[in-house]
Amino acid sequence: MRLATFNILHGRSVADGRVDVDRFAGAVRELNPDILALQEVDRDQPRSHLADFTSVAGDAMGAVAHRFVAAIAGTPGATWIAATGDEQPGTASYGIALLSRYPVRTWQALRLPGIPFRFPMWLPGPRKVLVVTEEPRAAVLAEVETPIGLVNVVNTHLSFVPGWNRRQLWRLRRDLAAFTGPLVLMGDLNLTPPRVAATTGYASLADAPTFPSDNPRRQLDHILARGPLAPVAASEARAMRLSDHRALTVDVATGR
Repeated sequence: MRLATFNILHGRSVADGRVDVDRFAGAVRELNPDILALQEVDRDQPRSHLADFTSVAGDAMGAVAHRFVAAIAGTPGATWIAATGDEQPGTASYGIALLSRYPVRTWQALRLPGIPFRFPMWLPGPRKVLVVTEEPRAAVLAEVETPIGLVNVVNTHLSFVPGWNRRQLWRLRRDLAAFTGPLVLMGDLNLTPPRVAATTGYASLADAPTFPSDNPRRQLDHILARGPLAPVAASEARAMRLSDHRALTVDVATGR
């Protein structure tokens, strides 16, 4: 059973700056995941050809179930508001997605605490400070009927603001304590392994740098387990033809 998490940078390649929907679909086929967590996912955005990237990924991997959870309605870096889940069809949105080749019994969306004020952020490239509003953050949880039994699988994308991402992860761990049985947490946590381990107590299933994609020096993307899970047969941080992150994969033994 292959688990994968991938921050897709809304399908954009850092090599040529283009968003190519077919290239994204090819990347998903190359990863060949059974359960896939995606972050920075566009739906109905002009910048990504109005594509529904969750559906594109679902078709590419042969998913039988998938769920997109919008964090914002509108376009990142432009005009947006916090998503509520009640947006009209066709509304440009951006968030996270979870997809599965196995049946999903239940879905749940969780909203994470956001920074309630604007704050200064240093941009090393332009070498200037901007006052920004942090985007809302969310998590999506699925109870999946896997070959090794029922597993709760969670996908999230945490804040890049130091300290605040740890607070979000602590809140998520607290909320997930209500769900019994094996649990897998995947996503771009914007935290390195020592801080993730200290905050969650979960076991890491893959240890490899994932960012930046061309010369990765930090592991920001994680696949973690809480409770009993089958042994890991292989793991990899794989460079793809899009995004500024590498995709992280874990192959879990199923005995089949």
